[in-house]
Amino acid sequence: MNKQKQLNKPFRCVNCRTLVYPDGAGSNHRNHCPNCLHSLHVDHKPGDRTSPCQSDMEPVAIWVRKGTEWAIIHRCTGCGAFKSNRTAADDNPYVLLKLAAKPLVESPFPIERIEGL
Repeated sequence: MNKQKQLNKPFRCVNCRTLVYPDGAGSNHRNHCPNCLHSLHVDHKPGDRTSPCQSDMEPVAIWVRKGTEWAIIHRCTGCGAFKSNRTAADDNPYVLLKLAAKPLVESPFPIERIEGL
């Protein structure tokens, strides 16, 4: 089996147990669950599958790259590494928006103080 085939086979999400098919991702590397956005720490570089960690990577933030393209920041629950992954075409939009709004909903400082600035 060639490497491309190995990268694009279905997998079960370690967090929500959804069976994930790579076809709807819109890219060559399906690297996270479209339902809950969790991933696995399997790569050092995208697609190389050489990380020995293999732990769950939880989505912790959204950032905007290249103008309007969103990406998910994942934090490894095993080693603490942070990785950025492009969003996929079939990602759950409600989960993406919830993650993007988290800093406003769970602000580390009183938002009402901004009014006086």
